[in-house]
Parts: sequence; C-alpha cells; structure tokens
Amino acid sequence: MPGPLVAVTDHVFPDLEPTMRVLSGIGAEVRLADSKTPEAILDVARQADGVIVCYAEVDAGIIEGLERCRVIARTGIGYDNVDIAAAAAKGIVVTNVPEYCEDEVSDHAMALLLALARKVASMNALVHQGTWDAGLAKPLYRLRGRVLGLVGFGKIPRLVAAKAQAFGIEVRAYDPFVPAEAFAALGVAQVTFDELLATSDYLSVHAPLTEETRNMVDAAALAKLKDGAILVNTARGPLVDVEAVADALDSGRLAAVGLDVLPDEPPSSSLRLLGRPNALLTPHIAFYSEESMVDLQAKAAEQVALVLSGGQPQYPVNLGMM
Repeated sequence: MPGPLVAVTDHVFPDLEPTMRVLSGIGAEVRLADSKTPEAILDVARQADGVIVCYAEVDAGIIEGLERCRVIARTGIGYDNVDIAAAAAKGIVVTNVPEYCEDEVSDHAMALLLALARKVASMNALVHQGTWDAGLAKPLYRLRGRVLGLVGFGKIPRLVAAKAQAFGIEVRAYDPFVPAEAFAALGVAQVTFDELLATSDYLSVHAPLTEETRNMVDAAALAKLKDGAILVNTARGPLVDVEAVADALDSGRLAAVGLDVLPDEPPSSSLRLLGRPNALLTPHIAFYSEESMVDLQAKAAEQVALVLSGGQPQYPVNLGMM
C-alpha cells in the first residue's frame, strides 16, 4: 500500500533534506510545486494528504480544491497566509512552528539594543569614513541600572529578559495574557503599557500581530515614551508605525531605533528611516541560523507526520474553529 502524499507549495531552504528525513518515517511521498500560483499548488496538492507551506498564499480557493488533505503545516511562526477558517470548515488542521528560533530572535534583539546603546554601528561608520573622534559618541550611558521594557512576555522576550539582566539591566514587561507568577519567577516587574512607555530606557517589541496590536507603537504611544529611549522590534513590522518613529527620531523623543522587521519588506526608497545613523535596520534575519533552519523544516514536517499517523499535532492553530 503506498504511503501518504505530502505536497510542498514553496520553500526558501537550500534543500528539503530535513523535511524528507522526517516524512520518510511514515513512508510519505513528497512533491514540490513548480511555482506559488494556485494552479501549480493544486497540481501537486489536490490529492495530497498533507500540505507544507512557506510563503505561498493558501486561500479558501486552494483549500476548496484539496480533496484529501488532513493537515496544512506552515514552516514559520505566523500563519496569516493560510485561511485557517476555510481549513477548519473542511476539517483540515493547520499547524505552525512557534518554537524554533527563540535563541536567535532573542540574541538579535539584544544585539540591536547593545549596538544602539553603545553606538557601535554609527561609530564604526565614522571610523570607516576617516573620522576618529570619541567625543562624537556622546552621550553614552551605562547599561547597568537602565530599564528595558518588553512588549509581550512569551518565550522569546523571557529569554531577552534573562540576557538583559546579565548586563545589570532592570526588566519590566507588559502582557495582559500572562499570569503574574510568570513575571515574578523571572524577576520581571509586571506593568501596564502606559507604565512601560513612561519608565523604559529601552523598549523591545515582542507581541503577536493581531488587529488589536497593529500599530500599537504609534504616535500616541511614542508621545508617552521616556525621552531619549531606544526602540527595538524583532517581532512583526506592522506593530510599529514607522512614520511615527521617524517623527520621534526627529523630535528627539527617540534616541535610536533598531528594526529587523518593517511594515513593507523590502522597504521603498522613500522610507524615512533610511540613511540615519541612529536607525539600525536588518533585513528580517532575526530568526535565522543554520541550526534554526533545520529545526524549522523538521518541526513542520513532524506536525504532518503526527496527523497522518493518527496522532495530535504539537502546534495546532485552528482546532478551536473545528
């Protein structure tokens, strides 16, 4: 009897070896779509028992065309490119991989913060331009005793908290969905969003993107921020209003900003943050390491293998709709 068929809509990896290795355990045949068009996806997925998707849009139309599918696995944390309600209506479980790059993202958040707090990038640029003048770094402040505010207190910001505390930074966090004991266990003060803005020297954003959190760091929020603060975002670009950030940099309300994610990626040449020595921008790489890419593929494939073997996935995102 042939094994299950798993369709891969698209991927960004050097190869699919980790996916193939996991799915070989259930004797699955794996087929890769030629492109991300609906027609190409359905060519390989129409009769598939499972689908693995990276960036392709798996909308209601594609889901309607899936005749045997039982699971759609997203290789990533977010899953907004999959119509989870349409999948639930057809009895298809959708999964993601929320646990694969916690070390990488928390490290990157700290790297942006440290580089900005110590003005590493801007001073490096000046030296390369022929300017050797330590006085241009003024003012610089000691890390120990400064306050880091975390917007969100899931697994990644909890790692950021521990890493910041190792530098002697006091950590506070806002997350209305996390119990008080979780904050206390890590020595992190639980505060309201307004309190966080008013008291943080550094603000690092780690919230999920929802309609409620979109543009949560906007002009109104930045107006409440402590003067001269540093803002870091390694979560989702639309959480931060970049026009308001540019205004805050102009006014001095913000001393610097470090963004790994932007509302529009790649940004247009009109982005007002480009070319500023106090704006450190990286091209959505916080998630990346050679190790995390293997973990991501393997864990997405594991969700498919679990469902097709009659088990329950570790990371379902739409069971409550079914």
